[in-house]
Amino acid sequence: DVIGARVDRNGLRPVRYYVTHDDRVLVSSEVGVIPWVTPDEIKLRSRLEPGKMFLVDLESGRVVPDSEIKETVAAAKPYGEWLAENRVFLSDWAKLQKPVEPAADFDDATTARRLVMHGYTTETMETLLAPMAIGGKEGFGSMGNDAALAVLSAEPRPVSDYFKQLFAQVTNPPIDPIREELVMSLVCPVGPESNLLDAGAENCARLVVEHPVLTPEELAALQDDGNRDGWSCATVDATFPRHGADLPPPDDANASSSDVALEAALASICEQAAAAVQGGLGRPGATILVLSDVLAGPDRLPVPTLLAVGAVHQHLLKTGQRGKAALFADAGDVKEVHDVALAVGFGADGVCPRVAYEALAKLNADGLVAARMRNDLKTLDDAPDDAELRKAYRKALAKGLLKVMSKMGISTLQSYKGAQIFEALGLHPDVVETCFSGTPSRIGGANFDALQRDVVALHDHAWGAATKKLQTDKAGAWTNVTHDDVPQLPNPGQFHYRNGGELHLNTPAGMTALQIATKANSRDTFRQYCDDVDAVNAKSTLRGILRWRPEALEKGRAAGLTLDEIEPAKEIVKRFVTGAMSLGSISRESHEALVVAMNALGGKSNTGEGGEDPVRFGDNRRSSIKQVASGRFGVTSHYLANSDQIQIKMAQGAKPGEGGELPGYKVSDYIAECRGTTPGVGLISPPPHH
Repeated sequence: DVIGARVDRNGLRPVRYYVTHDDRVLVSSEVGVIPWVTPDEIKLRSRLEPGKMFLVDLESGRVVPDSEIKETVAAAKPYGEWLAENRVFLSDWAKLQKPVEPAADFDDATTARRLVMHGYTTETMETLLAPMAIGGKEGFGSMGNDAALAVLSAEPRPVSDYFKQLFAQVTNPPIDPIREELVMSLVCPVGPESNLLDAGAENCARLVVEHPVLTPEELAALQDDGNRDGWSCATVDATFPRHGADLPPPDDANASSSDVALEAALASICEQAAAAVQGGLGRPGATILVLSDVLAGPDRLPVPTLLAVGAVHQHLLKTGQRGKAALFADAGDVKEVHDVALAVGFGADGVCPRVAYEALAKLNADGLVAARMRNDLKTLDDAPDDAELRKAYRKALAKGLLKVMSKMGISTLQSYKGAQIFEALGLHPDVVETCFSGTPSRIGGANFDALQRDVVALHDHAWGAATKKLQTDKAGAWTNVTHDDVPQLPNPGQFHYRNGGELHLNTPAGMTALQIATKANSRDTFRQYCDDVDAVNAKSTLRGILRWRPEALEKGRAAGLTLDEIEPAKEIVKRFVTGAMSLGSISRESHEALVVAMNALGGKSNTGEGGEDPVRFGDNRRSSIKQVASGRFGVTSHYLANSDQIQIKMAQGAKPGEGGELPGYKVSDYIAECRGTTPGVGLISPPPHH
């Protein structure tokens, strides 16, 4: 009887339609696709506007207006009354709770042990948490991450490091989470779901969670279910015994998977969660599940939150019970935006970063917050208290989560939740199938035993247990460390290179060799630099461990190719193109050296999106490829005319990070002149569509 269409959030995929005098309706994404329709046949030309609906009623022979459609649907049932009577808000429950202060029983030794056990480092505190708690936004760095992949690292790494976010492409353009904030939301109704095809009052009996990062009061409200009809909570312990957890798995190939304590703990957690949701004789099933590692301590190990959430979510899906309860995590190892995005993306309805709140309290108690804000405070009494730090921290996590969602073109947390928009890199198929079923994983890697060893290593460092680690290589900053008193937060150098810590592609020795090679024009020193980089590459990246298959080598040798049949190197390098590293992200000297080198080889250099000095257009410092992005930095007609190829970014943000981003202190007079901006003012290419 009817046929219709609706456009996406901002009308990015257009719909245009004609109504002809003989009552035909022609709909397409573009005009002019039906060439035989003449202008005199057309009675009405229009388009489907953002947020509106298009409906053709075939019986009455008319296009139904958008307002009429919505008024008809809205008046069909007493939706307002149903919502008023049945919908509940977590924030209302939290207001009835006494304020929960993580620092109320603040003990430096116990807090330090908890932080170490859950994988906190000095970099976590200073580089991640402090900027979020003080400024209400994430700190940022430049030039990517050159640390070893988690699966190749000798250091204990969180499970979240084994995942990479996926990003939107042309068919699904990203959103600007700042300018398009109106169409984005982190608010989610959670809890038991009723039949969507049978609208009734029970469909509105949902718990509205306004922020996926819970406050301590909200977590307490979830677990305090004494006087709430229809809302019962079950807390599942997400820890397992320390005793025996570091024993090597049996050599017997037929041994049970339960011989790995972590895997057995996950199976137990899933069973407990399913039983709680199912209920029993005379006992209704729980409508709220909380996975908590709060019992982790000297004798118990925490199950990584991501594994626990993923396993329970997948188990409840497979048993058909996921729609019966909300799933939350009381987590010790959730610290940053990536952790929250993963937890939500793999099924959590919310997380309470309990130990992160405690870490913020420690930063404040140690005076580090006041020290960082010394230029902004009149007196020390003006320093923020713990509650204000938590508020700013949650604000930063919310902004970061919106940004992560926006890069995939997703505007609401409801759509992002459980969508698993990640790729696993270096996890064993058993881990993926148990906890992250359906997630792309192109290679194998760490199994439950390997992940358990990392948990044990952190726990031993925290609680001063056995120093013997089941690591194939020395664990760098974690080797032979015991603390009878208070353990110190380690600094394995995840973000900044530290001798004996995490492997990095860029090392002081390598940079020294490169500088000597370029200054002395020494091929021998450059060969040494190449050998050093190749050696580190083989321990830290996938490309570094790629090898020719023996049969492929034998086949090549058997073909008997001669050197004359091989394309010469001087022709191959003509197809080389530099990465689009903008002026400002790298120095003027580096930017120009790359251009000169590529022009000498016959290849192509790329300006990046930071513009190019016009004085370079007439010599061998001219880049062949000019970029245009949403910041339009340095884009002029002269700039475009002096290019062999123009790259226009379809949408900024369709990749990790933000393009053209420079902190204010890096925007020198020269950079500002090239970019057409103001010296000292930070720059970023915003992510709207072009």
